Amino acid sequence: MNILLIFFALPIAVIIISAILEKILKCPIAVAALIFAIFLIVTFAAFDATFLIATLAYTILAFLTAIIVKLLCCCHLNQEDDENNNICACLANVLNSNNTNNNKSCSCRRF
Repeated sequence: MNILLIFFALPIAVIIISAILEKILKCPIAVAALIFAIFLIVTFAAFDATFLIATLAYTILAFLTAIIVKLLCCCHLNQEDDENNNICACLANVLNSNNTNNNKSCSCRRF
């Protein structure tokens, strides 16, 4: 397999797709799980088992990208609040799944 594909094209694609999926799904764990499922199928359908290491790396990259996008979006929503001006408070809001504020919900959607 081409080295540029593994180290350049696929990570850029994972970052872009993860950011878009985070805006749609609003749940970083779901984004990472979807990326993992897609790459797991591709790993055994088109490549060999050594691509599984890259699949795990792309899943971690997708999760980190989704967390960063969620952090940026939720902190932008909460920038008027005095208690959420620092990065630690924004991160705590993003990672808190028991957010009860309906106007500025930063938690995963519950179906």
